[in-house]
Amino acid sequence: MKIYRNLDEFQPLDFAIVTIGTFDGVHVGHQKILNKLVELAKDNTGETVLLTFYPHPRLIINPDDDSLRLINDIEEKVERLALAGIDHLIITPFTRDFSNQTAEEYISNVLVNKIGCKKIVIGYDHHFGKNREGTIKDLIHNSQIFDYTVEEIPEQDIEDVAVSSTRVRESLIKGDIITANKYLGYPFELTGTVIRGDQIGREIGFPTANLHIHEAHKLIPAYGIYAVEVEIYPRSSEIKTGHYYQPEPERVAQGMCYIGTRPTVDGMNRKIEVNLLDFNDDLYTKTVRVKFLQFIRHDQWFESLELMQEQIKKDEKDIRAFFEN
Repeated sequence: MKIYRNLDEFQPLDFAIVTIGTFDGVHVGHQKILNKLVELAKDNTGETVLLTFYPHPRLIINPDDDSLRLINDIEEKVERLALAGIDHLIITPFTRDFSNQTAEEYISNVLVNKIGCKKIVIGYDHHFGKNREGTIKDLIHNSQIFDYTVEEIPEQDIEDVAVSSTRVRESLIKGDIITANKYLGYPFELTGTVIRGDQIGREIGFPTANLHIHEAHKLIPAYGIYAVEVEIYPRSSEIKTGHYYQPEPERVAQGMCYIGTRPTVDGMNRKIEVNLLDFNDDLYTKTVRVKFLQFIRHDQWFESLELMQEQIKKDEKDIRAFFEN
C-alpha cells in the first residue's frame, strides 16, 4: 500500500476505484466494503484508492465538542487498511477550506482531477462538500459529465458498519473485550509511549510501564484489569509518504494492564499501566502497542496496599492461567 499525506502528492490514476470515509476501527463492517472495493479493482483492472481525513472532520467542524472517541489512532488505522489490501491511501488534512468546497467542486477537483476516479464506491447516506450538502444523487448526476460510474454500497452493508461501530464502542465502555474484538475482527489496541511513573508498582512487587496514549481522542476501555499482549517498539512509527512499512516489534510479551484512577493510592487521575510477565527490561521512551484479550475484573478500592497486593497476585495467577489455556 502506498501512503500520501496530501492530495497534491497523489498522481491521478488511469482507473481509480475510490471510496471515502473515516473508517474508524476498520472493523468487520468496514472490511466487507473494503473487500468489495478490492474485488471491483480486480474485475476492472483498476487500483483501489481510499480517501480519509486527519484530523477527524468533527474536530474541525465542531471544535467545542469533546465527545469524539476514536477506536483507532492514525497508525493503527493505516496498518489495518494495509492488511485489507488497499493500493493507495490518501490521508488528506481536513480543514475549513476543504469542507467549504461545493459538491461539484469536490467531485471535479478531488475525485476526478486529483485522483482519476473512474468508479466510486459509496453509501446512500454519504454526505460531502459545503455544509455536507453533497449526496450520492450529486455523484450520480455528475457521473456522465466527468466520466465515472457510481457503485452504491447496499443499505444492509451500511447498517452493518453502523451496528459494528456501535457494538465496538458500547462493548469497550463496558469492558466486554470479547464482544468488541468479535466486531473488530482483531484485538482492540492502545498505542502509547512508556513514561516515568511514581514507582508504586515496583514497591509492591509489580513494576509497571506507565503509558502516555498517542491519540488524545482515543476511546479507553472500562476501568479494570485486563489480560493483554504487548508489542514493544523502539519508537513511534512516523507515517510518511511512500510505501507503507510496518516495523517489526523488538519483542512481544504477555502481561496485565490496569486502567483506572488507583483509588487505593490517590484516586485522582486516570492511569494506564502494564505489568509484563517475566520481563525486567527498561521500557522508558519506547512505544508499546497493547492488545486487549480478556477482561479480568473492575477497578476497586482496597483498605491497604497489602490487600491490593494480594488481589494483584490473584489477578496475575488468573492471567497466567488465561494464557496457558
